Amino acid sequence: MAISLDIRLKRADKIYCEEDNVTGVIVISSNSDFKHEGITLIMEGSVNIQVSTKNVGIIEAFYNSVKPIQLINLTCEVSGAGRLPSGTTEIPFEIPLKSKANRVLYETYHGVYVNIGYGLRCDIKRSFLSKDLQKSQQFLIQYRPGYNACPQLPLRDKRTPVNFELSPSTLSSGRTGAPDFLLKGVIDTVCCNISKPFKGKLVLVKCAVPVRSIELQLVRVETCGCAEGYAREATEIQNIQIGDGDAPQNIPIPIYMVFPRLFTCPTLITTNFKLEFEVNIVVIFQDDHLITNNFPIVLVRE
Repeated sequence: MAISLDIRLKRADKIYCEEDNVTGVIVISSNSDFKHEGITLIMEGSVNIQVSTKNVGIIEAFYNSVKPIQLINLTCEVSGAGRLPSGTTEIPFEIPLKSKANRVLYETYHGVYVNIGYGLRCDIKRSFLSKDLQKSQQFLIQYRPGYNACPQLPLRDKRTPVNFELSPSTLSSGRTGAPDFLLKGVIDTVCCNISKPFKGKLVLVKCAVPVRSIELQLVRVETCGCAEGYAREATEIQNIQIGDGDAPQNIPIPIYMVFPRLFTCPTLITTNFKLEFEVNIVVIFQDDHLITNNFPIVLVRE
């Protein structure tokens, strides 16, 4: 006897905000009728934190606090024990999206060391001679426009254009061997609306050697910690080449980058973890010499 179980959400994009109602149907198909011991629908949401292996042994006490932070845990009994007929049965559901007491629903985020996820799970219990049925369905949480996830961050001073200049004299004293060059540019803002592109422009004023590539790198900085210590890891999200080959001098090169939805989220600073982001402008010369200019950015949803 073949039985299929599915959860279909009403919203095709599966994006919800806090206090929305998550609606949909549970679809059960079978070629013959069958008994069950109850049908339940569980809504779960949590923050999962993982410590980098290179920090093992440095802050062992941290492992006591590296447990999933539960944001939602709601169980609904859809049906008591009974029998379902052959064919397709659709059971509608509607669950309010509310966090647990003293918790906040953060935006869905898939990182390397921090993951924030939400989902529904339907369980159909059967007799001990038959296998239980289970189906999961993920959905996304998104802040409402204008919601400030980090009120402690001074955003007003970050909304102005940022001019920058790169030359051998601006590099740190430890960086030697850079050719004679001058790169000027402007970033529209380092307080970025996550739903709009990151923009600006740069100009290669002069360069003594040919340039091989100019790249734009988006980096996540994930910090996991507690009273005993913290672990801070920076990893690349995406790298976009904005200049290929020897860039012409005194010609503006546009900077344009779209923030990927699942791998970025509004900047988040909490007691147990932080999610911050940076942008690097990387210039690679023909002799493989590489220089980088780093811009910490703040992501918001407006």
